[in-house]
Amino acid sequence: MSGLDHQPPPLFKQGPAPLALLILYVCTSISLLVLDDRFRYLEPMRLALTYVTSPLKQVVQWPVIALTTVDEYAVTLDQVRQENTALRQARLVDAEKTQQLQVLEAENLYLRKLLETKRALGARVQPATILYSARDPFNRRVILDRGSDQGVIEGQPVVDDQGVVGQVTRVAPDYAEVTLLTDRNQSIPAQVVRNGLRTVVFGTGDGRLEMRYMSSNADVQVGDWIVTSGIDGIYPRGLRVGKVESLESDPNGIFSKFILTPAAGMGRYGEVLLLEPVTLPTDRPASLDRAADQATGTTMSKKKRKAQ
Repeated sequence: MSGLDHQPPPLFKQGPAPLALLILYVCTSISLLVLDDRFRYLEPMRLALTYVTSPLKQVVQWPVIALTTVDEYAVTLDQVRQENTALRQARLVDAEKTQQLQVLEAENLYLRKLLETKRALGARVQPATILYSARDPFNRRVILDRGSDQGVIEGQPVVDDQGVVGQVTRVAPDYAEVTLLTDRNQSIPAQVVRNGLRTVVFGTGDGRLEMRYMSSNADVQVGDWIVTSGIDGIYPRGLRVGKVESLESDPNGIFSKFILTPAAGMGRYGEVLLLEPVTLPTDRPASLDRAADQATGTTMSKKKRKAQ
């Protein structure tokens, strides 16, 4: 024999024919389907198989779930970043608008007060806008957008809604230069509101005012308001000049110096009012003229007698 034959001889082959097995399986399947459809006999088996295969199904689905979760997380993170960026930009825009609104509200309130001041003064008042400050660091001056073409003259007082700002010191056809009251070369006749004490207020050059050479027993207190007296023929009477802030006594005890905070908003906002200077009476009373003539005549007669 050339080799061992592992195939069993036909005599020992057992089992049904393949066709019989096929028919058996088909009949069994149809029977199970009919029974399951009518009587639900296989429902417990199905549930048992579901419980048994559930862990396996979760293990198989885990990579897909993980990939889906990572993708959703990445998409959500990107959306959150975009929304965060958009919210930051919106917040910046809202903050800018809020600041602009606050500035506009403040300017509106200031203009309303300025209009009330204009009505209260009653005299001819001309509004003006501050263009810029003078470049000289040692002087306190500003430039207005009104000049001689608009009727501005030198010496004209300038005020705002709080008090005296300064005085026009130079005029051009299209602009005017105003020296602020706080300039060291400026002074203004004033008086204490509380008791009417007259004084002179000087600028210090550093944004404040002072009353110099006051008597050591002068009736001036910290917190007193100082207003214009109107005797200089420039500023109307009763305009606020400043508020007494502190007292600096002379070492010798003879004079005192009072430091004032300006009432007007020096360097604040950009609108002011130009006032007409106060016109003082230039005509002398007739009684004074007669007295002067009599005095002159008496003097001349005495001189003639001496000459004789």
